[in-house]
Amino acid sequence: MTGPHPVYSLPEFVDSSVPLPTSRPPPVRTPTRAGPSLRRGKTLTRPERGVAPAPLIKPPATLSSGVPLGAIPSSSTLDAWTFFSHVVTFWAPPVLLSNVGGMHDGSTRQAWREKVTLCFIALVLGGLVGFATVGLDRVLCPPSSSSNPALYVRMGTVPGTLGIRGLQFNVSDANPTNGVDFLKLSQSLPGADITNLFTRSFSDFPACQSLSYKVASDTPCAQGACPLGSLSLSTLSAARIRNTTFRVGYDWKQVANLTSYFVLDGVVLNMTPYLTAHPSTIPGDPVDLAIRTLLTGGRTSSGKDGTRLFYSRPALRSTVPCLMERYTAGSIDKISPGCFISNLFLYTGLIVILGLVLARFAMACVFSWFISARLSASPKNLSRTVISPSVLPEGANVAMDNANGTAPWARGTRKVGNNKIVKANKSFSPSASSTLVSTVSQNGSSPTISMAQIGAELFCVCLVTCYSEGEDSLRTTLDSISNTSYSDNRKLLFVVADGMITGAGEKRSTPDICVSLLEADPRFGTPTPMSYIAVGSGSKKQNRAMVYAGHYTVSGRRTPTVIVVKCGTEAEAVNDKKPGNRGKRDGQLILMNFFSRVTYNDRMTPLDFDLFRKIHALMGVTPDYFEACLMVDADTKVYPKSLQQLVNTLHHDNLIMGVCGETRIANKRQSWVTAIQVYEYFISHHLAKAFESVFGGVTCLPGCFSMYRLKARKVTDDDWVPLIVHPDIVREYSQSEVTTLHQKNLLLLGEDRFLTTILLRTFPNRKMMFCPQARCRTVAPDTFAVLLSQRRRWINSTIHNLMELVKVRNLCGTFCFSMQFVVFMDLLGTVVLPVAICLTYALIVNMAITPPKSFAQAIPLLLLIAVIGLPGVLILITTRKIVYVFWMFIYLAALPIWNFVLPVYSFWHFDDFSWGETRKVEGEGKDKGHGGDDGQAASTAAPLRRWEDWERSRLKKIRRDEKRRRDLARNFPGGYIEGGDHLHPRHDNEMHASYYENASDTLSIVSSAAEDDQWGTQIGAYNENHSAFPPPPATLLAPQPEVLQHAQTVGMDELEAMLDQGFEVASPTPSPMEPSSRRQSHHLPSNQHTITRYQLSERLPLQPQHSQSEPIDSLGPLSLRPKDSAPPRSRAISPISPTTSSHGISSALGSEWKTHAKKRSGGGVDDEDWGPLGPLGGSPRLPSSRRI
Repeated sequence: MTGPHPVYSLPEFVDSSVPLPTSRPPPVRTPTRAGPSLRRGKTLTRPERGVAPAPLIKPPATLSSGVPLGAIPSSSTLDAWTFFSHVVTFWAPPVLLSNVGGMHDGSTRQAWREKVTLCFIALVLGGLVGFATVGLDRVLCPPSSSSNPALYVRMGTVPGTLGIRGLQFNVSDANPTNGVDFLKLSQSLPGADITNLFTRSFSDFPACQSLSYKVASDTPCAQGACPLGSLSLSTLSAARIRNTTFRVGYDWKQVANLTSYFVLDGVVLNMTPYLTAHPSTIPGDPVDLAIRTLLTGGRTSSGKDGTRLFYSRPALRSTVPCLMERYTAGSIDKISPGCFISNLFLYTGLIVILGLVLARFAMACVFSWFISARLSASPKNLSRTVISPSVLPEGANVAMDNANGTAPWARGTRKVGNNKIVKANKSFSPSASSTLVSTVSQNGSSPTISMAQIGAELFCVCLVTCYSEGEDSLRTTLDSISNTSYSDNRKLLFVVADGMITGAGEKRSTPDICVSLLEADPRFGTPTPMSYIAVGSGSKKQNRAMVYAGHYTVSGRRTPTVIVVKCGTEAEAVNDKKPGNRGKRDGQLILMNFFSRVTYNDRMTPLDFDLFRKIHALMGVTPDYFEACLMVDADTKVYPKSLQQLVNTLHHDNLIMGVCGETRIANKRQSWVTAIQVYEYFISHHLAKAFESVFGGVTCLPGCFSMYRLKARKVTDDDWVPLIVHPDIVREYSQSEVTTLHQKNLLLLGEDRFLTTILLRTFPNRKMMFCPQARCRTVAPDTFAVLLSQRRRWINSTIHNLMELVKVRNLCGTFCFSMQFVVFMDLLGTVVLPVAICLTYALIVNMAITPPKSFAQAIPLLLLIAVIGLPGVLILITTRKIVYVFWMFIYLAALPIWNFVLPVYSFWHFDDFSWGETRKVEGEGKDKGHGGDDGQAASTAAPLRRWEDWERSRLKKIRRDEKRRRDLARNFPGGYIEGGDHLHPRHDNEMHASYYENASDTLSIVSSAAEDDQWGTQIGAYNENHSAFPPPPATLLAPQPEVLQHAQTVGMDELEAMLDQGFEVASPTPSPMEPSSRRQSHHLPSNQHTITRYQLSERLPLQPQHSQSEPIDSLGPLSLRPKDSAPPRSRAISPISPTTSSHGISSALGSEWKTHAKKRSGGGVDDEDWGPLGPLGGSPRLPSSRRI
């Protein structure tokens, strides 16, 4: 044989972004279940929490398993909204939009029509608000109307004034004239009528010329009754009497108390001169009779109104104009119906808006002073007994013989109490992982656990999504999370690299940067792409990702880390500029889908099973122990105590399902663009979110720094309630078939706000909170173009999410005192921002030119002062940081940008679903947003199987590899070479490189039983329980004191040389003959005639006398370490943390003891780091070989 046998040919190891295509596609048929299962349903004693509301977005056409649900309605369906959008845009036919506008696609034209319709609605709402603010009063109560209450001043209310012919005059500086002391008259009765003191003639009253009645024909100033001159401007100026332009107003009681006054059609008439000239009745004069009847006859306590009397008789009606012209003293200051409605709107708006402003201010102070400190305080009640994390919630898939409802990976025999063996139902047993102990009662109730065993630090996964960030940004974020005071044993860094992306100005791709920061765990070798169901349509529905696992080390901390690199399908690597890229929401859904399937024991994708194994091996507990998820952007720096304070908030109340901290700007002084954002960031947290937290309804948890509960214990601590991993939440959040503009704004632009919306909508009785003690810093946009792009996404997302949230009726409160009303006011305020800022500046200019003369005129000014000034007062009394007052003035100077430029730009770009200039990629053009269909549907769907099925296939694969090794060792006594899944006979006279030529990286040895080997390509080619690779320490171990005492001190010169040139640490067992490669060479010694069988566990195998029925100690996430096993490797842990055992017990062995050959993909540990696009430094080397 001149070359290696074709069956045992070693494939070439290629570190490329996407592995080479395989000639043998994975099977599409899903095997049947191993055993019967059922779902825990609703009962009278354990009812479901409630019926889920109708989804915000229509459900996908198929389930994740591919079962059709029905056709999705086409976007061209003429529903009410579509019809209305066509009516509004009737002037733009499709031909015009296609030929002139370049909109050849029907969905693009419909999106444009909906955008114009939304802008039309915003314009109408803005016009209505403007009309209600300015125009309504002018229409219903014109300034020139005699019934306008703003024109009147009540008689007797303003000192130093007198009335002349119904007008008010200021006589405070008047000179006494002809014995008339005006000031004395005003002091006796302010506003009294003195018209009869001025000289007048009969010719001054044209309306009285044709009348013969004494009331019209008498000389006005008979017998020297008028001491003052004629009623002219010169006379008034000489007496220093000034006109105030107001009218003298009377009420009915004042008219009743004045004996010679009566009312005629709302005008108050002073009949004193007439009664003085004619003290007795004039016979045959009907007008005289009518006047004396009104003044002396009948009841006058409620006023004397002669309108009916005079207008009911023709003779009297003709004298009405003359009486008003000659005897007017003022008017009844009544409010007309129009003025009443106008004032009603004005005062209602004042009460509502000022009430909301004052309520926000007061509630924010209450939250800051009394509530926030209790939220972040350390938990106290940790001695209570709670449900175990291994118990599945209602609706989960459990076996029929599982009376406890525990997960299959947590079952097996357990030792509880006084070394009493309790044998659970026969099922799969997990590998050793934890010292957390659960108890199982004799009656089959669900296992419980002491909260003290979990402690104050819940298991928390920290999700960091990255796209095109550089190394400095990523390292800053990961350093800050790793350096938090939270124990490394309780937090997991979960980094998602969104595709093979190279950021603008970067030399390395984002996945390579991420992997270079990782200290890889040697147990897992080089990862292989795992398929999963992504967010997208058509060919984008399928995606693949590689999972790198290890630790992130910084400042003496070793934080377990998982890096998920979305690499895309084989076809994407050839044609797509950004293979694997599916957006931030897809990265979040990788985590949410994984924990949802773990929580419900639902069917997993290959990526989910790979994550399960690696998280289990890294953390020492199964993933169902995780209860919280911190979502952080890749440009955020978390404060050291923030993670613990967020977790303390979750401890405070089981009803809290999400909490966010305060986000501050790290580059506040970088440019004027960052300076105008400082106060906006501050007030949006300490005013808006603080107010909403009092009612437990924070409407937006920012994606850059928020924590969600994966699942929460009920108030009674006896069962679990899945929250962010609830199937309804995951299904609605993972919707990819979006057709309308509203849906695209919800899902493609505002993922974080939409996630908060569906959580509040699904669980309206639970709480979303804000914890001001937890802080972070983020990098804000420093150029106006980036700010414009960012705020376009935020404003449009806010409007569309508030449109959905305002329909949730069972939020906290009722009517105007409810969160629903607050949400409606926020929505209305956001839509009318451009009109509001224009009215604000118009108000300021108008007030400067014409100061207000009444309280009603000053109401808009009071509202403006309250809206602008109260946040400044809040800053001073809550934070006592004067510097934020300075930032407030900078923000106020930029109000036209915030309230006009940004909203108008956002409204007109409702149909722009891209991320714009926020994060650019090298060589990227116009982004069209994620989720678009750019090809045919994928022909091969990601397989979905239960954890039990995947674990069974994994164990079969290990047994097959063990058998292959035995066969090769027997058939090739000279030894063989091991390289992952591929075993080859050894030829010492051939170079290692010869085995890399003309080989595929996906070909493996075909088993004789195709059914057993069909899932082998979907399972990671590594053994995390390999005894040759014990778990690494969770933290760095400090040397013993005696070692430090005798240690030598390195000088400055030596230290500089070490840092400059590097240094090497000698291997404990150096082997100069061993090549530096990834292969493992196996030789049999000449004196050895039997083949050594390598066991997966380091414990001794079972003795023959043990029967299968005897209880055997097995390890699990809820079990103790068996007493006859070797002690686990020492590691520095927290007193409340679980320990990780080094025993390599398989996780699907049940109660039987099994042994397997050691197997690991990738061979020994290499000194060189490899990333998804190739080596991260230096040149690639061949695998190492090992002799046995």
